[in-house]
Amino acid sequence: MNQQAMYKIGYGLYVLTACEAGKDNGCVVNTVMQVTTTPNRVMVAVNKQNLTHDMIQNTGVFNVSALTTSVPFEVFKHFGFQSGKTVDKFEGYEDKSRSENGILYLTKDTNAYISCKVVSSMDLGTHTLFLADVTDADVLSEGESVTYAYYQQFIKPAPAPAKKKGYRCKICGYVYEGDELPEDFICPICKHGAADFEKIED
Repeated sequence: MNQQAMYKIGYGLYVLTACEAGKDNGCVVNTVMQVTTTPNRVMVAVNKQNLTHDMIQNTGVFNVSALTTSVPFEVFKHFGFQSGKTVDKFEGYEDKSRSENGILYLTKDTNAYISCKVVSSMDLGTHTLFLADVTDADVLSEGESVTYAYYQQFIKPAPAPAKKKGYRCKICGYVYEGDELPEDFICPICKHGAADFEKIED
C-alpha cells in the first residue's frame, strides 16, 4: 500500500487550545471539520499523548485557531514539537487573546478562531475524536488557510543531509537510528507513527 495517497486528502493545519485549572496549553492538529450547520458542530481528532487532549477530555471546551499561509515554521515547532507537560507554551507568547469561554487563541498568522463545547467523543485508539457545538467564532484576517500540502512544500525546512543510518520522520525530521523501524514506533517529537517515516538511503 502506498501511504503517500493519504497526503492527497485535503488537510488544514490548526492550533488547538484548552485551559484547565488556570493552565493554558495548545497543540497542532490537522483534523478539524464542520460536520453540521444546524446545529453548528465540528469534529476534532486529537492524539492522546498531548496534554491538550487530556484538558479537553476533563473540561469539555476548546478553541481552534485556523492558521494561514503566512505562519512561520517556528509556530509549528512551538506548539507541535514540544510537550505542554514540561513547557508552558504560552509563557512569553504575545500573539494571543482570550475568548469568552476563557481559552486562549492565536491572533497572528491566523484567519479565524472557533470556540467549541464537546457533546460526545469516540475512542480511536491513538486519538480521540471530539464532536462539539460551536459556541462562538470570529474572522481575524483574510489570509488564506494553510493546507498540509502547503506546509510540506513551502514552510517545513528541507531536511539536512543525513549522516546517520535509519529512518527519518517526514513530518518533523526526527531520525530514528536502527536497521528496522518498529511498526508501532511513535515519533517522540511530533507524535506521528511509523507510516510517516522514510528510510534514509546511503
